[in-house]
Amino acid sequence: MNNSPLRFAALSVATACVVLTLKLAAWYVSGSVGLLSDALETLTNVGGALMALTMLRLAMQPPDEIHAYGHAKAEYFSSGFEGMLIFVAAILIAIEAVPRLFAPQPIEAPGLGLGIAVVATVINLVVARLLKRAGKRLNSLTLDADSRHLMTDVWTTVGVLVGLLLVVVTGWLWLDAAIALLVAAHVLLEGLSLVREAASGLMDAAWPDAELAELNTVLDAFRAEGAPGEIEFHAIRTRQAAALRFVDFHVLVPGEWSVQRGHDLIERIEQALGEKLPQLAVNAHLEPSEDPRSYEDEGIARFRT
Repeated sequence: MNNSPLRFAALSVATACVVLTLKLAAWYVSGSVGLLSDALETLTNVGGALMALTMLRLAMQPPDEIHAYGHAKAEYFSSGFEGMLIFVAAILIAIEAVPRLFAPQPIEAPGLGLGIAVVATVINLVVARLLKRAGKRLNSLTLDADSRHLMTDVWTTVGVLVGLLLVVVTGWLWLDAAIALLVAAHVLLEGLSLVREAASGLMDAAWPDAELAELNTVLDAFRAEGAPGEIEFHAIRTRQAAALRFVDFHVLVPGEWSVQRGHDLIERIEQALGEKLPQLAVNAHLEPSEDPRSYEDEGIARFRT
């Protein structure tokens, strides 16, 4: 577990619980609806972190007879669930803040509340950076989403702290509720982004442009090996399941080639792609370039009826 995403997911759960406790304490001593909105947003971190830990355990299970392609897509459920929790938090923040906008209430012990919130923010910042690096190193969509959510929490708290300082300096109590509503709008946008990314992954969206460019660079290198038109590719399709990548395509070669020669070519293509793009599964279909039937399915959609 020390070298797996589970270690960092467990750290995220512990951090979310500690930070939530601190932020609730900051709200309790101050009575600030802005700090309450910040705590409610952090509450989604707890739920999201628990879901992330559960889904990572599932995603790391090896393929089986029922799930021959593995369980990696479980990570998308984590992102989608976290996004939905953010929607709920935004609604709760608005419910609490709107009445305070028209009937402002004084803030008690603002210095103590601000101090506690600052400690919570520093903890969030440190853990968010750790999760970001771990997500990149371990190629984990869940850890990356978790780090982004924590950074959203950091910036949310910074905004709340600045707003509370303005309330203390100016005496404009309505600013506290206005800040809470801005927090609700901000976290709502982040939740929408997480849900959109989860839906994109579950719908088998193609690779990002940068990875498609890597793929085309490798295929172009093999096109250039033979005479013009001797080696070609079509029906190229890509998809991604969290850290796993999948690509399939047809390889067109002269019909006079031996099976061994065609097989050797595909082996070299798979090796070259694997060196450029880690955790990649390649499915290549060999076709004779002289046969008209080889071009009946050259488009992306090639399902036979």
